[in-house]
Amino acid sequence: MRNILVGVLVMVLGGCSSVPTAFTPSDPLPAKVLSHRLWHELLIADVHDGVVNYPAIRNRDRLPSYLAQLNRVDPNGLSPEDRLAFWINAYNAFAVSGILDGYSPKTLFGRYRYFIAREYMVGGQSLNLYDLERDILIAQFHEPRVHFAIVCASVSCPKLQSWAFDGRQLDEQLNRATIQFVNDPSRNRFDRSRKVASLSMIFKWFARDFEARSGTLLGFVGTYLQDESLKQELLAGGYTVEFLDYDWNLNGPPPHD
Repeated sequence: MRNILVGVLVMVLGGCSSVPTAFTPSDPLPAKVLSHRLWHELLIADVHDGVVNYPAIRNRDRLPSYLAQLNRVDPNGLSPEDRLAFWINAYNAFAVSGILDGYSPKTLFGRYRYFIAREYMVGGQSLNLYDLERDILIAQFHEPRVHFAIVCASVSCPKLQSWAFDGRQLDEQLNRATIQFVNDPSRNRFDRSRKVASLSMIFKWFARDFEARSGTLLGFVGTYLQDESLKQELLAGGYTVEFLDYDWNLNGPPPHD
């Protein structure tokens, strides 16, 4: 039965892409005055070491105000760096909003509802999290570090940072998020005696993106390891790879009803 359900979901996923290429906000906000300040303030106040305080976010007005601002912006008018930062922030804000709206990625059909059925507004156009990730963040930017910047509200996801992404310091921020994730033993582990790398499922799901950047999966991982001797072991070869189970439980206390 589970395989049948997975097959149905895959068929649905394969036929639902509808990412807008042009944006027509009804109340346009000029790109030069776009600010992620509200989102940044929310993250500082309500996210600590990746734990998201959903009840507190629900009781403030920052998120609705920020989402309203996203719907006034044409992201195509931004520079490449600002546009990527815009979409990362938008994805994470939508991911938090989905939880507050009662959606959850914890179950198979919950993931369908959370990533696909729930749509969000940007520049007068609607899109879902699945399309935003696959057809914008991945397909348009070809930046594998983005997988450690966006968060799907689950324990095994990368930690939601306590700051907003900013085009002026984007490369540094992406490096910081990637280093944090790769070196987190709750997400990736290395058995040096058996030469086994136990990696997050993110590396399996998006292996093509990491291999395109570094040639091999372990080549990418090794680039961001802080343990220099372990890095040299990985890059020298001889390690086998296995993938850890993914924990879809919520990355913080659930919002109040």
